[in-house]
Amino acid sequence: MSLSRGRRRDGETVVAALRDWAEKGWIRRLDAALARFVGDLCPDADAAVVFAAAVLAQMEGRGHTCVDLEELALQPNRLLAWSGEAARDLARVHRRLPPDPSGWIAAVGGCAAVRIAPGAPDAGQPLVVDAGRLYLRRYWQAERRVAAQVARRAMVQIDVDEARARTWLDRLFPARTDGTVDWQKVACAVALRGGLSVITGGPGTGKTRTAARLLALHALLADEPGQLRIALAAPTGKAAARLKQAIDAGLAEVRGQWTGEPALAALIDRLAPARTLHALLGARPDTRRFRHDRAHPLDVDLLVVDEASMVHLELMADLLDALPDPARVVLLGDKDQLASVEAGSVLGELCAGAGSGRYRDDTVAAVARLSGERIPSDGAGASGPLAQQIVQLRESRRFGGDIGRLAAAVNAGDADAAQRLLAAEGGTLDWWRAVPPQAVVGLATDGRPGAAHCYADYLRALRQLPDDAAERPERIAEVLQAFDGFRVLCAVRDGPWGVDAINRAIARRLGELGLIAPYAEWYAGRPVAMTRNAPDLGVFNGDVGIALRAGDADSALRVYFAAGAGIRSVSASRLADVETAFAMTVHKAQGSEFGHVALVLPDDGAAVTRELVYTGITRARGALTLVAGDAALAAGIGRITRRASGLAAWLEQCGRQSPEMAKEAR
Repeated sequence: MSLSRGRRRDGETVVAALRDWAEKGWIRRLDAALARFVGDLCPDADAAVVFAAAVLAQMEGRGHTCVDLEELALQPNRLLAWSGEAARDLARVHRRLPPDPSGWIAAVGGCAAVRIAPGAPDAGQPLVVDAGRLYLRRYWQAERRVAAQVARRAMVQIDVDEARARTWLDRLFPARTDGTVDWQKVACAVALRGGLSVITGGPGTGKTRTAARLLALHALLADEPGQLRIALAAPTGKAAARLKQAIDAGLAEVRGQWTGEPALAALIDRLAPARTLHALLGARPDTRRFRHDRAHPLDVDLLVVDEASMVHLELMADLLDALPDPARVVLLGDKDQLASVEAGSVLGELCAGAGSGRYRDDTVAAVARLSGERIPSDGAGASGPLAQQIVQLRESRRFGGDIGRLAAAVNAGDADAAQRLLAAEGGTLDWWRAVPPQAVVGLATDGRPGAAHCYADYLRALRQLPDDAAERPERIAEVLQAFDGFRVLCAVRDGPWGVDAINRAIARRLGELGLIAPYAEWYAGRPVAMTRNAPDLGVFNGDVGIALRAGDADSALRVYFAAGAGIRSVSASRLADVETAFAMTVHKAQGSEFGHVALVLPDDGAAVTRELVYTGITRARGALTLVAGDAALAAGIGRITRRASGLAAWLEQCGRQSPEMAKEAR
């Protein structure tokens, strides 16, 4: 990397520091490599540009889509959150760089590898600065694509036969006698009118129940219900399977009330299994590009996407681009859960302010005409087109007990209330505050009083498999269901409280008990999670399966995955990108539920956030064991994740445009 003579000394200091930081593990080697790449493209670049490129890459790895140059200029450690030696070295290097934001803007503006948008010519520069935010080019493009698509679709208002819609909505959602608002009914009314709608809410608030009734409503109002093309999708195979099961159950309930409605029969008969988003879009093993895109759109009239909080920025951009213009899309998800592992926090940004409603008078009036529901006055107010298409469900039917109260306390940031709930005597919640990591192993093999589910359950089901299990998928499904009765969820991968160490310890103990034989990479009973997409095999990142010999003792090991209402199996020898899944990260568990969850937080609590604790708690269906110290829990509840992004600004800008202008912005 070469630098002009006037900047050479500071540049060499920055380059040497980046190299040292990568060796010490403070930044990734990839971060330093981007800095070198920018320096090679622009040999006369100011040292600030090289430094900014490395920080941008580091922050992208943490889920941010951009870096605020003013913050980088004035408070770099607010971004990086380093301590000790790392923080001191950061301050030493930063003193050699421009002291104010204007100097950083001038520095990046003088580099040929950076485009200053929107005025400067677009020559395919790898970095873009827009409104004081520094982006990798692809994230700058993805934010603009998502914002334009969301704004354009949110502006679309669809003509509805209000009298027919009111009749069916009243039948789907009988009037309440307590005078409270039926937000599920409101959500259906809102979604019926728009090209895009978002239904958010915590676990058990009825997001998929609402979606099932919305699908029924579309079929009942359609001129030709047998021709209605509906697709269901979710980010992971497990989430897709749960979505289809929930939709099927909801439709069965509705059909049971009106057995003579042919539209419902046609809908149920034609509704295809839910698919992962990658499968829906047509992922290909040789490229990041999908088969379906703007030029080759999906063949769909209505798309329902569950667990939308897990959908990262670029995937959301690809999904919205692949929808034909007339199609409607409904996003379901919990805005308070962890954001996607990859960059972006799309659902959280779309749902900012969802709890307060912010509905205009025309929206309030339309909802009243369609549903008879009166949105309360504290939910009224002037806001943009997107806010009119978002409904937050507020009543949880599943989490009314201790788990629900604990989740609510965590979500509210009330660490004292959370600790009181955990410390109370009872079988649903248990708090293991001062135990060694080995205690988690005992919990996994034996369960605990009040929460007996553990890994012995699925191993018993495995031992009872008949020799002809390959021809009896319902027996294999029993093993998979038993495995989901318990799960260890960790906040981190490394260290004594991390996924890797706990996975090894559990496998070793189960081997000592003679329940498995973990003496080779593959063995009967090994649970695995996919770590990459394998579209040619029909399995995707996050899917969880179990290695079984579904035949005699000499049959080859195959890994069995839940696939909608069925089972998919893949030869173990063909699965290279998997990891053992006795313990999983909380991120990997999103979209899943387990009878008994052991949530394990590291002693220092450094990687723990409110969203992580909330998400881990709400994976538990029946019982929760929290393995964490007081300090780690309190620190995590008090730490809110904020990802740097320009999506909210783009959404506001696009929301002020006409639908035609928003369409052109794509």
